[in-house]
Amino acid sequence: MNIVVCIKQTFDTEAKIVLGANGKIDTAGVKLIMNPYDEYAVEEALRIKEKVGGEVTVVSMGGDRVQETLRTALAMGCDKAVLVSDPALESPDEWVSAEVLAKAVAQIPYEIILTGRIAVDDGSSQVAVRMAEALGIPSVSSVLKLDLQGSKALVTREIDGGTEVIEVPLPAVITAQKGLNEPRYPNMPGIMKAKKKELKMLTLNELGLTGADLGPRASIIRYSLPNPRSAGKKIAGEAADAAKELSRLLREEAKIL
Repeated sequence: MNIVVCIKQTFDTEAKIVLGANGKIDTAGVKLIMNPYDEYAVEEALRIKEKVGGEVTVVSMGGDRVQETLRTALAMGCDKAVLVSDPALESPDEWVSAEVLAKAVAQIPYEIILTGRIAVDDGSSQVAVRMAEALGIPSVSSVLKLDLQGSKALVTREIDGGTEVIEVPLPAVITAQKGLNEPRYPNMPGIMKAKKKELKMLTLNELGLTGADLGPRASIIRYSLPNPRSAGKKIAGEAADAAKELSRLLREEAKIL
């Protein structure tokens, strides 16, 4: 089975994010990692490969530093990697990312495409479903269990207050939720093998695209930190008096009564 996994390089979830004077995130010295939800997608792809055979190709887009994250996926056990890198992709929105990834994936044989349900840096959850639309194939999001049955897949996905089971024909895009599996760590033999595995670099021109084709539909003007929380108040006195004072504060200051 030919399996494609789309991954994104994001900030380490424990990194301290600093905003510059221009309202943009200062990336200097920030550790970049594979988006944690994409790790579940990579692990599931490897488990499918180990069960039924095939090849796993991991795809991403971005600058040269993304190669580090692709090498991590190769060290985990993926067979090949593709990186779309072009100066015109410096600040892509979700539509641009989906269009570019769809073009890249369309050049690769696939029966199933896996990716994380959300990226921890922007939290949009849009790219995977937009990519599926561009490819003309179905998608299922927030999957907790995946069972391949010939030309279809039986998936259990998370919904508000519970789960639902869906049967979907292949090829399809599946986005992984936490709980789908437990991602493995790259071991030393895997890390050494990853250095020799194919990592193909593509430009927009090689995908038949130009910067003019990919004008973002949305742009982030600036980021801002939330206002710091004010300190709590301690109301002294007898219970009855304290209750009256609390009621007054909730009504007159907090204005929630």
